[in-house]
Amino acid sequence: MSADVEPTDLVNLAVRLAREAGDLVATGRRSGDLGTRTKSTATDMVTRWDSASESLIVDALRTVRPGDGIVGEEGARVLGTSGIDWYIDPIDGTTNFLYGLGDYAVSVAAADSTGPVAGAVFVPASRELFTAARGRGAFLGSTPISCSTITTLATALVATGFSYDSEYRRAQGARVGAMLPHVRDIRRLGAAAIDLCHVACGRVDAYFEEHLHSWDLAAGLLIATEAGARASDFAGGVVRPSETVVCAPGIHSALLERLQRTV
Repeated sequence: MSADVEPTDLVNLAVRLAREAGDLVATGRRSGDLGTRTKSTATDMVTRWDSASESLIVDALRTVRPGDGIVGEEGARVLGTSGIDWYIDPIDGTTNFLYGLGDYAVSVAAADSTGPVAGAVFVPASRELFTAARGRGAFLGSTPISCSTITTLATALVATGFSYDSEYRRAQGARVGAMLPHVRDIRRLGAAAIDLCHVACGRVDAYFEEHLHSWDLAAGLLIATEAGARASDFAGGVVRPSETVVCAPGIHSALLERLQRTV
């Protein structure tokens, strides 16, 4: 990261943009004018408010930090020169948004060559704001948060998610079915950023998922790891969107062992 970039400034900008976009999409949801269409599959939905949220964030970033790169779920691609790239999920949990469920969020993160440096996840329905800056800890509002201290997988509450691709879902369903007898229970909210934030504040003990994207992961991963969670792929290597495990450190090894038995 450039020496003249302060992580706190980046997280403050992420917070402002996530809140503004979150208020926009919440107002849009109440209007009932969703403008829904499909993307990768017949069940992968996008609304006019996904696009409006991304446009709001991108326009602001290009004004405030014109040298930064941008990657957005709905197609924004800006090649930067500053060494900072922004990852935007304008509505994480679009299916929840579409159905009027509250588990959707706006996720905004800034990253440098070594990974996420600042992030904000705003949940409009609950008005909860999760934030982190690298090396500065994680917060829910102004309150510091930390992950679970659990050490026994059998009593762990584990979150997961599923792909929109039917063949991926078949394998993911089998994996969850095999794991279920070995944990307290499984939760599936439908928004990766919120799941990661729930690991960060101890509402769940672990989260795993496959076939994510950079914008799903960037902000929530920073928030969870700044809260003390351990992150990896299914083999214990570097976490990546294709294989993500984020959990309390005390169950990391046991969770990986269980996942490897179900691959």
